[in-house]
Amino acid sequence: MSDQKSEATTETQISKPRPRVVCCIGDTHGYITKLQNLWSNLQSHIDPQDFQAALIIFLGDYCDRGPHTRNVIDFLVSLRSSYPSQTHVFLSGNHDFAFAAFLGVLPKPLDGSHFSEGWREYEDNEEREGWYKGDGYEDMHLQGRRWGGTIKEKFNVAKGTEYKGSIYDAGPTFESYDVPHGSSDLFKAVPDEHKKFLADLVWVHEENDVCVETENGITHCKLIAVHAGLERDKNVEEQLKFLRARDTRVPKVVALSGRKDVWDIPKELSEDPIIVVSGHHGKLHVEGLRLIIDEGGGLEKNPVAAIVLPSKKVVRDTDVLAK
Repeated sequence: MSDQKSEATTETQISKPRPRVVCCIGDTHGYITKLQNLWSNLQSHIDPQDFQAALIIFLGDYCDRGPHTRNVIDFLVSLRSSYPSQTHVFLSGNHDFAFAAFLGVLPKPLDGSHFSEGWREYEDNEEREGWYKGDGYEDMHLQGRRWGGTIKEKFNVAKGTEYKGSIYDAGPTFESYDVPHGSSDLFKAVPDEHKKFLADLVWVHEENDVCVETENGITHCKLIAVHAGLERDKNVEEQLKFLRARDTRVPKVVALSGRKDVWDIPKELSEDPIIVVSGHHGKLHVEGLRLIIDEGGGLEKNPVAAIVLPSKKVVRDTDVLAK
């Protein structure tokens, strides 16, 4: 009898631990109340012990469009001290990249070139997009000039909305720091803590053992998180090497700003259990292991969403959850 008890105890002791919870949070775009409500709903949905130990991946685009970029970044910066047992990953979105470019906190090109060399490829768009020409523009990355500029067109036909200052809708970000759109006063108005946050954003995050529920049960996967996605027909390892290095010599980073060319999982990854998770696209798309979590798209009327793994449960700021 004692031997049977011992065997049962041993089996209990060596039972498999529960899979680690991973939360991937979509584009916030300056909406602090939506972010706070989403965070509260995630806390309500996830077991407290699991939530405290969770891996939280923010998929980028913290700024622009919504009115409270400064408050959003304050919230994100505070998480590591407020939730020290969690692991937090902050990806760069194309909007954050451009904000950092305007402030001059991007890493310098690895080949020693000047940012201004990247203007030529897109110079035909300069007048229409109203690139920034104020203090500090002389060797500003192209996306910083586009972000801080003033677009001549007032209506964005593709989105059905009015532009807010620039082609990036950066006006509300300036205003959140009490600075008029396009003013170089933003350089001084943004706190050093926020500049460091933007400077430290990663372009890709790779996680080697993430569990996800599939029709065959729990599957152990590699996860690749990148704001827009990976190019379908290019060598994946070369893309990852470029993104890990944060090589700013290019005027446009497709993995942060592409559309159709980064929507699907690259062909060479499609045979392996690899999750590719992104935001950026203004859509919620969960198909197999390709996860696109950007239900909000920076529009006030839309929710901000997250996906929780391994369950693939989608949680929104607008959800009313039982307490």
